[in-house]
Amino acid sequence: MLTERQLMILQVIIDDFIESAQPVGSRAISKKSNISFSSATIRNEMADLEEMGFLEKTHSSSGRVPSEKGYRYYVDHLAAPRSSGSDTKLIHNSVQDGFFEFEQIAQKSAEILSDITNYTSIILGPEVLDTKLKQLQIVTLSKQNAVVILVTDNGHVEHRSFSIPEEISSSDLEKMVNILNDRLRGVPLIQLPEKLNSEIVMLMKRYISDFEKSFNYIKQAFFNENPVKLYFGGKTNILTQPEFNDINKVRSFYSMMENENEIARLLKETHNGIKVTIGHENKADAIKDLSLITATYQLNGEQMGTIAIIGPTRMEYKRVISLLNTLSHEMSDALYLWNKNNE
Repeated sequence: MLTERQLMILQVIIDDFIESAQPVGSRAISKKSNISFSSATIRNEMADLEEMGFLEKTHSSSGRVPSEKGYRYYVDHLAAPRSSGSDTKLIHNSVQDGFFEFEQIAQKSAEILSDITNYTSIILGPEVLDTKLKQLQIVTLSKQNAVVILVTDNGHVEHRSFSIPEEISSSDLEKMVNILNDRLRGVPLIQLPEKLNSEIVMLMKRYISDFEKSFNYIKQAFFNENPVKLYFGGKTNILTQPEFNDINKVRSFYSMMENENEIARLLKETHNGIKVTIGHENKADAIKDLSLITATYQLNGEQMGTIAIIGPTRMEYKRVISLLNTLSHEMSDALYLWNKNNE
């Protein structure tokens, strides 16, 4: 159990190190207006905190830096969420700024988060396979090209391009859209291939002149190898952090950023609420020198996706936790309104 004096010194050291990225010495602590202890007393307490594993001593300085254990204690007991009114207003405006698709909200929010924090932000969109088809449109771009637009019941909008064989007429395309909307509305996307191969193929045989080619191209448009949507902000922000200049760490981090399935698996493990994992608490090797803070957003009480911030262990935990908490509520509200307005 830490004493009140040790708690105060630990908090000062972590707050200073988060701001400066420089080891903190007893002299700097003694100059704080809220610290009335002598430098000798502070040095003794710092030595005790180091012995207990909350602080570490660097080779190049007599000052101390927080350990992962120190950061964990700080997050669990000392870091009350804190953000400015301007941050909250910026997030609110980015989500409520008249977007028509949930994808726009997610991408803009990821960018805003990375700009505000100067860390890397990731938003995991609602999983397509867990949702139901609400509406389908086919927009012809030219005689040879078209786009299928799938709208789901949780606000997800998916655009998929495909080529149109010359034999498929505009009237056949229109018939296909009518058949698909009539028969597939309310069907979970994971069941679409089965529906296409049974019920839909029979109807297309009856009403479409060259149904085989039409059916094959439509079927291709529905298949999606990666049903998870990720929205990134500030992928390169990690390079601005002074302690992250090891080229191997950078290479490992960016390799993970390119593997969206790995990131999706990592973020899908998040449960409701705020979760903070620090350094070696992270399962992914690429972020064992970093901290990951996640929050979820919901629709009608059901978890739909995850918001994440990745940064150094010397992260502004108070601010980031508050920002994610705000964005979680804003995105949940936006998803509810979008769904309600499109019922």
